[in-house]
Amino acid sequence: MKTRLTSRPVASPAIAAEYNSARQTQVLFLTSYPPRECGIATYSDDLIQAIEARFEDTFEIVIGALENERERFSYPEQVKYVLNTDDCASYKSLSEAVNLDENIGLVVIQHEFGLFGCTDEFLNMLRDLNKPILTVFHTVLPNPDEAFRNKVRTIGERSTGIMVMTDHARLILCEDYGLTPDDISVIPHGTHMVEHVDKDSLKKKYGFTGRFVLSTFGLLSSGKGIETTLDALPDVVRKAPDTLFLIIGRTHPGVVAREGEAYREFLEDKVASLGLERNVQFINKYVPLDELLEYLQLTDIYLFTSKDPNQAVSGTFAYAASCGCAIISTPIPPAVEFLGADGGLIVGVHDSEKLSQTINRLIFDVALRESLQLDALHKIVKTAWENVALAHAKLFERYIEPTPILKYQLPAISISHVKTMTTGFGMLQFCQLNHPDRESGYTLDDNARALIVVCQHYEMSGSHDDLRLISKYLDFIRYCQLPEGNFLNYVDIKENFTTQNRECNLEDSNGRAIWALGYAISLANDLPKDLLDAAQRTFENALPQIENWHSPRAMAFAVKGLYYYNSAHDSCAVRTLIRKLADRLCQMYIHETTDNWQWFESYLTYANSVLPESLLYAYKETGEETYREIAVASFNFLLAETFTPDNDICVISNRNWYMRGEERNRFGEQPIDVAYTLLALENFYTIFKDEKYRVKMESAFEWFLGRKHLGLIMYNPCTGGCYDGLEEHNVNLNQGAESTLSYLLARLCMEKTGFFKKLRNAKISRMKHQNYTFSV
Repeated sequence: MKTRLTSRPVASPAIAAEYNSARQTQVLFLTSYPPRECGIATYSDDLIQAIEARFEDTFEIVIGALENERERFSYPEQVKYVLNTDDCASYKSLSEAVNLDENIGLVVIQHEFGLFGCTDEFLNMLRDLNKPILTVFHTVLPNPDEAFRNKVRTIGERSTGIMVMTDHARLILCEDYGLTPDDISVIPHGTHMVEHVDKDSLKKKYGFTGRFVLSTFGLLSSGKGIETTLDALPDVVRKAPDTLFLIIGRTHPGVVAREGEAYREFLEDKVASLGLERNVQFINKYVPLDELLEYLQLTDIYLFTSKDPNQAVSGTFAYAASCGCAIISTPIPPAVEFLGADGGLIVGVHDSEKLSQTINRLIFDVALRESLQLDALHKIVKTAWENVALAHAKLFERYIEPTPILKYQLPAISISHVKTMTTGFGMLQFCQLNHPDRESGYTLDDNARALIVVCQHYEMSGSHDDLRLISKYLDFIRYCQLPEGNFLNYVDIKENFTTQNRECNLEDSNGRAIWALGYAISLANDLPKDLLDAAQRTFENALPQIENWHSPRAMAFAVKGLYYYNSAHDSCAVRTLIRKLADRLCQMYIHETTDNWQWFESYLTYANSVLPESLLYAYKETGEETYREIAVASFNFLLAETFTPDNDICVISNRNWYMRGEERNRFGEQPIDVAYTLLALENFYTIFKDEKYRVKMESAFEWFLGRKHLGLIMYNPCTGGCYDGLEEHNVNLNQGAESTLSYLLARLCMEKTGFFKKLRNAKISRMKHQNYTFSV
């Protein structure tokens, strides 16, 4: 292997040994890598960034960059080895160097036929490596001849594990190559989460106002089959003259090296001969990711016309789906798998007539097109890079010894979606995806939660923007208060109270308002006096109503609010009211509890953890031992029902409540119950310092990050929103107020406790920043 000389200092053996002893296990990616321009390089870069963003102190990704005699590059620090794939001697040099590298615990090979120029030497390298090997097949060819079949079987036999990106590819490896199904994992090609900006605003930004946009993107080559779309366009333009077809991307560097710009010039000539100059636009450049995702979001229909029937995966197809495009495709396996062979959106290679008919159908059937866009978003959610990174990390766990413990990285705190959902009057209730649904109106529940969240955020930020939001949510709570002191809950977009206020029991929402007001009042040293005075007047006006409440959750929320109020005022009357409510909860517990059921009711429903937590608050305020004993007993019972033996949280399903003596339903989990459980765990851990509460608290937060049965992230870092629910086979992609505020309550609690704060070794950190290179 040729050692690449750099200007970076080479560490001495002593320093290198100290550095290596403190590092995490390294995962070596053998792949093409930027600045090389190819699909695998982009894929690997995106995947590695996603893994590093999701996990900390778990494993370190290093790169073995693939290049050849024609393409040589200067690489970033993360590249540890460079393999010239045209130099047959370099394969043995690489295997020897990797075998001697004690830090490497796994080798991940991104495989594409033709990428490794010396086939026999590549196979020998697989044989010689003494590390676990995970080989990722980017292309899987069906119906191989015997020689080709044997090569692929040899790769499979010499790899510890195989990964592909579609079920179809896995099936081919099993049926045509005889590989063992249990050795093959399927993880889809990743996609970027997007904000789903309004199409019309993006079209205006790029000068496409009033145009119906078709697009395709990727490094240009004749295999893209773009001429098929050009042949279909005249019939489309006759019926929809404002149609615009965007051909996004520069020509593939390998194609330019072999044949120049012949294919692009062929397409340009065809555009001119068909008179489509107004309807076709070439965007002939490397398009940065943020710009590319905007082009795809403004696209109405994405066209994928690949000529390769054996293409096993397409990043371009996946990106288009993640941006909410309706997609028409030729019958490549991932498209058939995603769209369905009978969905009417698959057209034959070169079938321009069928393509024009399908485009016209989607142009004029708006309901169908919007349905396809929404369906694509729900299908593609599991391919978000955040989810793909988690799937890879779990796969790495199978091969690395000793098995690493996945340590999740905390997402940055953002209240951007809260601001998006907040009007001049208050926070709206629901969203369609991440777009606020104004017709859903407002609730006291959500604005009370918003008041708590933004108060907690203000404690960290000290931002005047937070103060404006706090004032707004406080004004909303005051607006909902009736003269006698209690509150209404439902307000429509015209700021009128709705009939739901007469049809629903409002005690729980009243309890949440008391919790929120009490929390704001507890910040006597932080909030401006006018806000504190307003909160205190509203709170004290409601006090006479509280003792009339009998809903257990309303009483529990009220106890929390009363406790916070008393932290600033130390009122005997308030302490007496806390006792009265806590005694009622204790009586409910005594009445219902048995040897096998230590709970306040004969069922478990929603917001369960607030009941034992409220008794813990009552104990903190009064010192009454009975409250502590029942709080601990009931909370431990709840934890036994909502955590698995592996400490994975599984809250009560909202499909059916869990009735004593009946079989419990699964799935239908909501963020609010996870968040309330986490808040209670933090409180119990703070009081009792019992490690089991801390461990479960971390696990509960990891539910938002994908630690659950689907392995899908519930928080959208692109928008700052949280998905509304976790079902058996999917997540609800709407990002409403309740779910988003619940996530933020949990995230802010984790920040306050510091359980996830990153601890770094200063010496090792300093050595990393000296950019040492460890060369062979």
